[in-house]
Amino acid sequence: MDDAFAKEYLHNDLREVREVMLWKLEGLSEYDTRRPLTSTGTNLLGLVKHLSNTEARYFGDIFGRPFPERLPWWDDDAEFEADKWVTPDETRAEIVHRYRRAWDHADATIDALNLDTLGHVPWWPRPKVKLFNVIVHVLTETNRRAGHADILREQIDGAVGTNSNTAARFDQGTAFWAAHRDKIEDAALATQHDAGTPGGAAPDLQV
Repeated sequence: MDDAFAKEYLHNDLREVREVMLWKLEGLSEYDTRRPLTSTGTNLLGLVKHLSNTEARYFGDIFGRPFPERLPWWDDDAEFEADKWVTPDETRAEIVHRYRRAWDHADATIDALNLDTLGHVPWWPRPKVKLFNVIVHVLTETNRRAGHADILREQIDGAVGTNSNTAARFDQGTAFWAAHRDKIEDAALATQHDAGTPGGAAPDLQV
């Protein structure tokens, strides 16, 4: 495969999933973009903040092209998981604009270097890497976080999809989705046995 084609293919996929991440914020209140929806505090705006860090670092220092802004959660004494939630004095616009600036910096690195350009990731078991490895890693990480964002946004207001066009496909009405969920629940319950579920006692299904 031609390296230029491979790089553009991967780069286009990264561009697309970046836009998905920002679309997941559209139409939400400040509270809903920030509120934790899992036991570990996962939240939509925090995911965007985290991905800013990912792009800035992997397409920056790793190839000797440091991101020009200080990101304090990189500091050795930074609070654990500080890049995955948003403080009251950080605005949504600030987080989104930083993410876009990290894109621009990453895009410049991707455009300037060949896929086989060597970089160094000191925290990886095999720290000697190529640009190809890093693009795949960041694309994988961004897709993973976009999957998290899918679930979070659905919990907030039921919105699904990757943009307004794909979201329209899922606009089947609340009655359809309630029946669909019940069908899946019934299928799951049908696999249970009187002795209970593997690894634990049978759940109490009484409401």
